[in-house]
Order: sequence, then structure tokens, then C-alpha cells
Amino acid sequence: MSGYSISRRGLLAGISAAGASAALGACGAKTGDTTSTGSGAKADTSGDTVKVGLLNSLSGTMAISEVTVHNALLLAVKEINASGGVLGKKLQPVSQDGASDWPTFAEKAETLIKNDKVVATFGCWTSASRKAVKPVFERYKSLLFYPVQYEGLEQSPYIFYIGATTNQQIVPALDYLKKRGLTKLYLVGSDYVFPRTANKIIKAYAKANGMDVVGEDYAPLGSTEFGTIVNKVKGAGADAVFNTLNGDSNVAFFKEYKSAGLTAKSLPVVSVSIAEEEVKSIGTQYLDGQLTAWNYYETTPGAANTKFVAAYQAAYGKDKPTSDPMEAAYISVYLWKAMVEKAGSFDVAKVKAASGGITLDAPEGKVTVDGATQHVYKTARIGKVGSDGLITEVWNSGKPVKPDPYLKGYSWASGLS
Repeated sequence: MSGYSISRRGLLAGISAAGASAALGACGAKTGDTTSTGSGAKADTSGDTVKVGLLNSLSGTMAISEVTVHNALLLAVKEINASGGVLGKKLQPVSQDGASDWPTFAEKAETLIKNDKVVATFGCWTSASRKAVKPVFERYKSLLFYPVQYEGLEQSPYIFYIGATTNQQIVPALDYLKKRGLTKLYLVGSDYVFPRTANKIIKAYAKANGMDVVGEDYAPLGSTEFGTIVNKVKGAGADAVFNTLNGDSNVAFFKEYKSAGLTAKSLPVVSVSIAEEEVKSIGTQYLDGQLTAWNYYETTPGAANTKFVAAYQAAYGKDKPTSDPMEAAYISVYLWKAMVEKAGSFDVAKVKAASGGITLDAPEGKVTVDGATQHVYKTARIGKVGSDGLITEVWNSGKPVKPDPYLKGYSWASGLS
């Protein structure tokens, strides 16, 4: 896990002069080119600025989560520009609205690459949106930095996965439940690729670890009707609910959950897509005491996080929380900056070649890019929602976990991919 490193101070101020000079001196700075991204699309790097794409749902059911990710990306771009930019060039963010619609995401990705000639794109949330844009980025050989935890079982040469893969979030959450004797699980999720694939993995884990899946239900993404599902959960004899709902469906689910008399004490829910922003939107009275599995919380200790929270709230309001996907989006821009400056070029092939070993002292703690998988070493964390709306860590993995997107290190997962 050694390699090109950004100091804690350097996260907000940019790469230290010594580190940048070493990287540029070793590789040479190629700053005046027009970088090819394949299939006739070229990223324009000839001027004093370069364009970076921000691709998020600014409208629709996923806007509850993605607008804040977009804001965090803008904050990183602003800070980097204030510290001198990347290879002497300022970044010009170009935003496109995926509108919570997967074909729109693909269309907007192509617009960013072909028309706007961006050097890299940051965004997407749902796996459905990522799957929709994946062939676009591969066709044009352009880079996407994806900030959200996902179901694993994927690797693309043109995607850097900055959020957790399965062995850094879902598997630790299952280990946590098992150690506490919560072995009868009810699975509730949105009806698309992430929840269905995640639940396939959960069922394989359960079978190998003496756990039982006593029920499994899906609701359309954006659904607000959960009376039937919650009644089934209540009568199933489960010890815990594993929740893979996304977007504003969580609001309706947890309101119905409380209405049915279910609480964190009587039947705990562990969620993998509810962070601080969603807690605020749902209402703490519905989530008090419930569990989450992430790699970062607003309450995560450390100087880098203190600076990040202060910077975000100074930009967007003192009452605005930070969250795991926001933090991963924020650091994704810094990781890309480090790759470019290590490579001494915006050229995609050179940036990819420089990625392995890039290390950042991030708000979540130390993260390191695994060049082989283009995923990131991350510390797994289980948190509990408090009455103040913040999430407090109750367990962590003790050190960053090596990404294993295909779960090759787990015998029970053989055949899943």
C-alpha cells in the first residue's frame, strides 16, 4: 500500500510542493496537448483550463442523495483551483443532470465526452446508472470516477471505484450481525441491479455462515407504498432487516416501519444506502438507533475530516451534514489530481498507469488506490443513528481493507460472478 501520497494538510491545500515536484520531475509535465480518449473523441487540454464532467441526478427520485454529491465535487474543484489547479491548469466543471433516468445518464455521459471534451467525469450513484454509462466510457476510452458503494462483481478499465465494494461494506455488516447473534435476516431492497446482486451475495454468505434469510422483497425505485412489505417483515420472525432501498423510498419505508410499531430495539435495520443526508430527509424520529454500514461518517475523527466538514458547511450551510458518498466524491477529484500529476499528463493511459499506490490521508482515513482493480483500500465502519441525526461509529475494521470486487478471497462466493 505504499506509493504517491498526499498529506493530511495537502488534501485541502493541494499536493505538497515536494511531492508534486518529485512526480513532475520524474515524469515530465505534458500540459499543452489534446488528449485522445478513443473513437474520435478528444479531451481538450490545449488552453489554460481543462473541463471536468460532473454527472449526477439533480432531479428525480435520486436527487435526495445525489445533489449533495454534486456539491462536494464542486467544493473539491474550487479548492484545487484555489491551490493552483492541476499541472498549472484550472478546472472548469461541466454539470449534466442524469435526472434519475438511466438512458439519460448514458446520453449525458456521451455529451460530456464528445461535446464538452472533458478530461475525466465524476459521478453516478445507482448501479443502474453506472451500468448504463459503462459502455460509453469504455467506447471512448474516457475515465469515470464512481463515488458510491456498490455490489461488486465488476471491473472496468475506464472506471475508478472510489466507494466500497462488497467486502468493504456488505460482508463486514453481515459479520457484525452474526457476531451479535442476529442470524435471521429479512431482505428489503429497490428493484434494480444493486439490491438484487447484493442480496444474492448476502444469501450465499448466510448459507455458509449459519444464517437464515426468512424473507426477501423488492419495491420499484421511487416507490412510496410499503404497507404490505412491512407487514410481511413484522410477521416473519426475523432478527434483523438488511436494507438496500435507495433514494426517497427510504422515507416511506421507515415511516411505515415505525407506524407498524417496529423499532431499532425490537427489530434492527442495517442500511447500506442511508447516510447523514438521508437521515435528515427521512427524520431522526424514524431512524433513531438504526444501523448503517459505510466507510465514513461526519463524526469520523481526524484533522482531515474536521477540515472537510468545516469547508463543506462554510460553502453550503452550517446545518448541512456530510456523508460517505459525498466524501468519496470529494476525494475522487483529489485522487485524479494526484494521478495526473504523478503521470505528468492528462492522457488517460498515462493516468491509469500512474494510479497504483496513490495514497491519500482522506477524511475517512488513509485510502490507497489498488492499480490492479482500480478500486480503493478503505476502512469498514458500522454506525448507529443518533437522535441528533448524526451517525456514530460502533465498530470499524481497524485498518483499510483491500478491495476484493469479485470476492475471490471467500470460498462461499465461488460461482457468484
